[in-house]
Amino acid sequence: MALDHYVTLGRSGLRVSPLCLGAMTFGEDHGWGTSVQESQEILDRFITAGGNFIDTANGYTNGHSKKIIGDHVGRHPSRRDRLVLATKFSSNLDLGDPNSGGSGRKAIVQHCENSLRRLQTDYIDLYQRGDLRLDR
Repeated sequence: MALDHYVTLGRSGLRVSPLCLGAMTFGEDHGWGTSVQESQEILDRFITAGGNFIDTANGYTNGHSKKIIGDHVGRHPSRRDRLVLATKFSSNLDLGDPNSGGSGRKAIVQHCENSLRRLQTDYIDLYQRGDLRLDR
């Protein structure tokens, strides 16, 4: 399947590669996953092959996944404009704070602001509820 044979994402009008690059294993913060350099190489190969759809979440390696993407893509506005970045909210990253996760306004806004900062962008293309649980 060629990555540059784009499909429409639902009724959104967004044209995305038929495969989405999941960035759950970008970073080694949980004792496994890919290093920063390996993650950047994966991003480069995906984009070079025509891929434009990347998925991440605050819960992926405690937000480090987003920082890796942001450091690599966010510094290049022309590259960022060609990508569709998807991220999720609802994971509670601070189990001692009852408002740090879920679908309440405070958590959604906080996750969005953190995502924008880590991804080094001023917009998110697809923002969705994620139900990833990180029970410690």
